Amino acid sequence: MAKPLKKDPRQVETTGHQWDGIEEYNNPLPRWWVWVFYATIVWGIGYTIAYPAWPMITGATPGLLGASTRADVEVEIAAVDKANAAIKDKLVAADLTAIGADPDLAGYAERAGAAVFRTNCAQCHGSGAAGVVGKGYPNLLDDDWLWGGTMDDIHTTVTHGIRNTTDSDARYSEMPKFGTDGILDETQIAQVAEHVLAISGQENDATLAAAGATVFADN
Repeated sequence: MAKPLKKDPRQVETTGHQWDGIEEYNNPLPRWWVWVFYATIVWGIGYTIAYPAWPMITGATPGLLGASTRADVEVEIAAVDKANAAIKDKLVAADLTAIGADPDLAGYAERAGAAVFRTNCAQCHGSGAAGVVGKGYPNLLDDDWLWGGTMDDIHTTVTHGIRNTTDSDARYSEMPKFGTDGILDETQIAQVAEHVLAISGQENDATLAAAGATVFADN
């Protein structure tokens, strides 16, 4: 066993251990620090007993105090729902066109709608509603609307969905095979093609495009 050494009375005593000429001082931690360290251990053990802490196969130890942050959140949500109950009922009963005329109602609808969008719609349309190009998720920020951009149109789309087979009022976007099924003849197809070129600002045959506008509107 190494023997403690103290070469000079003014120096700190060493443990007597040496590693490659390096000596280890025998300089214990302050007693108050040690007691604080022990206290934190006791406090930590007590905390794991009083509060949920130890993971188990199907959950975790509940703790003697029965504390639950999930329950706290549910209480807070219930309090918010109670505080907003009146304006929420007013929103449900209001006509769509009347919501914008009521600043309080419109503000609540926008804030609540933003939360609903982030939870249910952002996965496809993006958090900024710009959609995903090439993936079939439409951009909601421009003026191009597949099913109309009025309040009533959007309300119908959100209510019934797109290609929702469980709702007879859902919107469907499958395009018929106009040529293969004989719905349009070759002349009509050419006219519609020129009309599409015209409305997209590209070079086109004006005569065919004019006739194609009628075919487009009818089909």
